[in-house]
Amino acid sequence: MTRLVWIWLHITLAGIWLGSQVFLALIIPILRRRLDGPVYADILHAIGVRLRWLGWISIAGLVITGVLNLGHLGYTWADAFNGHLWTGAFGRVLMHKLGLVVLIIALMAVHDLWLGPKFTRRLQSADDPDTEPLRKWAAWLGRITVILTLLVFYFAVTLVRGGHP
Repeated sequence: MTRLVWIWLHITLAGIWLGSQVFLALIIPILRRRLDGPVYADILHAIGVRLRWLGWISIAGLVITGVLNLGHLGYTWADAFNGHLWTGAFGRVLMHKLGLVVLIIALMAVHDLWLGPKFTRRLQSADDPDTEPLRKWAAWLGRITVILTLLVFYFAVTLVRGGHP
């Protein structure tokens, strides 16, 4: 594939990733206020599972296309390990971007593999009505992830503009 296709795919996957996060942050609170408990719990679970897969597939694709795009710029694996990739304005911005990506992946893992499933199990269970603390944690984790993702987009634009913020 040509370099342009890899860049297009990288941007498309980033848009899908951010779009799913924004959807969760903006739409789920509306559903919570308008639907009763069991219906909300079932819809939240279905949406969560679907968007979880979409998010992780997008992340995997972003990692792959990001590495390929760096290769098209002339960087190799050796450059990442010998420090050449991290020098200059481009390297510093890339380091910030990738550091945020690692943090976001960690937050997504906490949300998707522990907090989200725990919240939806409790929400679906009639035996445990006290779900509010978990809901608040999940909501804040989602909001923080959206903000950090927007910062990643800022650094991505900075990279294509020459690496200078």
